[in-house]
Amino acid sequence: MSEFTHINEQGNAKMVDVSNKNITKRIAVAHSSITVNSEIHNQIVDHTNKKGNVLNTAQIAGIMAAKNTADIIPMCHPLPLTGIDVSFNWQENKASFTLNIRVTVSTTGKTGVEMEALTAASAVALTVYDMTKALDKSMVIGETYLLSKSGGKSGDYLRQD
Repeated sequence: MSEFTHINEQGNAKMVDVSNKNITKRIAVAHSSITVNSEIHNQIVDHTNKKGNVLNTAQIAGIMAAKNTADIIPMCHPLPLTGIDVSFNWQENKASFTLNIRVTVSTTGKTGVEMEALTAASAVALTVYDMTKALDKSMVIGETYLLSKSGGKSGDYLRQD
C-alpha cells in the first residue's frame, strides 16, 4: 500500500500537489437512484410538476454540482471539465418506480473526475427529491457509486456487480 498523500508532516490534511503528474484524458461514470411512488413518477413523466420540468432541472443541478465539486469537497482540485452528461432510465417495481441516474464526466488533466461524477449523481437525486417532496417525503435515494473510470496513473476501473 502506498503512502497516504493527503497528510502533511504534522499529520494534518493537505491538498496533493499534482504538478508532476501527466495530463491524460480522464472519464468517470457514476450511478445513483431515487425510488418514488406512482403519483410522482406520473408527474415527472407527464411534466406536470408545479415547480417545472423535474428531469431537466435535475440535469442542470448535476452539471452545476460537477462543475463546483472542488467548492464542497475539501481535497478536490478545481478541474477544467470537458464534458458532463446526465442520463436517466426508469425501472418499474411492484408498487413504485426507480429513477436510475447515470452521470459521465470527462476532463483532460492531471487528476481524475470520480468525485465530480459522484457529486453530480447525488445532486441529481437530491434535486428530484426537492422538486417532488410536496407529494411524498418517503422517497428513497439509493446507493451512489462509481461505475467506471479511465485515465491516470492508477489505470482503468470497472465496477463488477
